[in-house]
Amino acid sequence: MTSNVRVTIEDRIAWVDVDDGKVNAMSRELIGEVDAALTEVEHAGAVAVLRGRPGIFSAGFDLATFGRGAGPGLEMVRAGANLILRMLAFPRPIVTACTGHAYPMGAFLMLSADVRVAVSGDFRIGMNEVAIGLTVPRFAVELARHRLTPPGFARITGGAMFGPEEALRLGYVDRVVDPDRLAEVAREEAERLSTVDMPSYVATKARINERAQDAIRAGLESEAGQSAQA
Repeated sequence: MTSNVRVTIEDRIAWVDVDDGKVNAMSRELIGEVDAALTEVEHAGAVAVLRGRPGIFSAGFDLATFGRGAGPGLEMVRAGANLILRMLAFPRPIVTACTGHAYPMGAFLMLSADVRVAVSGDFRIGMNEVAIGLTVPRFAVELARHRLTPPGFARITGGAMFGPEEALRLGYVDRVVDPDRLAEVAREEAERLSTVDMPSYVATKARINERAQDAIRAGLESEAGQSAQA
């Protein structure tokens, strides 16, 4: 089976390239491939740079999976939430290099990283679930509460998507750069992060993300209970 995720490790930096040849829709299978790539990065003791394909970081969760019924859709969303939890607790720094559009699950991956760099251009970033008839999962609400600015968090109910510069203002990304500088800037950030004291990094990251992780787990338990009663 051909992998849609490639890991290239150079000088303590692991480039994790996600490219399914289409729009990087985060199916259960693709989420599993990203998770496996992080295991490889962790074993290598490298700084991760998670990068999409040209023009699109990710189109979000795979809508075709939702079309197969509640069971497969719920399994996919739970897998996505567990990947987010892993990223929030990952013992090495993670940089996301947003190569274009980032729809919900793509935005969640970015919000879980330590540093988030996005390209400038006519791209959209955000959480548009409400606009397409979906309720924002509880884990995503808690992740957004953790990372977005108050105005950014308030905009979730309207399902709006934002250009890179506005996404920067609302807290989705930390930097916006020209497309031809994305790899350069991502590398600079990764190199900087590779020099920090890792025990201090891990302990500080745990303190910063602990409350959000607890809230995400509580949300998953709540939604699991509701599904069992349905």
